Amino acid sequence: MKKVLTTLALAATVSLTGCATSAPHGGLFTDLQLPVGATSNAKATKVGHAKCQSILSLVAQGDCSIEAAKADGNITTVTHMDWKANNILGIIGNYELIVHGN
Repeated sequence: MKKVLTTLALAATVSLTGCATSAPHGGLFTDLQLPVGATSNAKATKVGHAKCQSILSLVAQGDCSIEAAKADGNITTVTHMDWKANNILGIIGNYELIVHGN
């Protein structure tokens, strides 16, 4: 009986990780880069990065704001932004906002 309950609990956990989200999400591993937004401004010549991290989905730290990425790249006019995520088993998640501009 214990094996059956364990198997059912595992199956439920795996099946629930596939719920619809606004971005693709892997239950075991996520490594993706997605667009966030674009403007009608001219071609970008500079790039700025803003990073943050999550540990065990319990503690999160960092500054992934647009302003932090603009400051990092010395950008005043944004042309477009991308979002990068890397997460392994929900243990350690690294997230990055990449801002392109002039």
